[in-house]
Amino acid sequence: MKFIGITGGVGAGKSEILSYLAKKPDTAVMLADEIAHELMEPGTECYDKIVETFGATEICLPGGGFDRQKLAEVIFSNERNRQRMNDIVHPAVRECVKCRASEEREKGKLKLLILEAALLIEEHYDEICDELWYIYTRESIREERLMKSRSYTREKVHQIFASQLSEAEYRNACRTVIDNNGTVEEAFRQIDEALKNI
Repeated sequence: MKFIGITGGVGAGKSEILSYLAKKPDTAVMLADEIAHELMEPGTECYDKIVETFGATEICLPGGGFDRQKLAEVIFSNERNRQRMNDIVHPAVRECVKCRASEEREKGKLKLLILEAALLIEEHYDEICDELWYIYTRESIREERLMKSRSYTREKVHQIFASQLSEAEYRNACRTVIDNNGTVEEAFRQIDEALKNI
């Protein structure tokens, strides 16, 4: 089994590429965001640590579980809160990914395990994955997409871009670069070529 980590800036078109990969035989796709949500459910260690750190009255719904909007407000109100949240959630996600990858290797049924994570490089997933792939899309295309699909302002888009790695950093860390500036078919062809080389 090959374990591939996929990353790229926001709006790079990763979802379409992941959907394409998910249809391949003997392939499974994991999303770090989804794993984080699972790990933040009531009754989990992550949930308890977050409540302990930020206070239940600030971030929880009356029946338990997080009020997502309030939680986001608290986390993004300052850099220290964002860092505290990351220190709880990211190591837990990484550990979970590591365990699932080991389980899949032991089962021996998959040819390909794919992980999509925004902080793939920053959280050192190169130590877990066999190789990292970068989905490259020009900033102008990404900006247009985000303003259209998520109704973000140009200012908000630029703030997000500034908080992410530069193109050079992505390229340096990733073995394979999929150029997603053309048609999706062109991107899919590059993926098939890269998989043949594996």
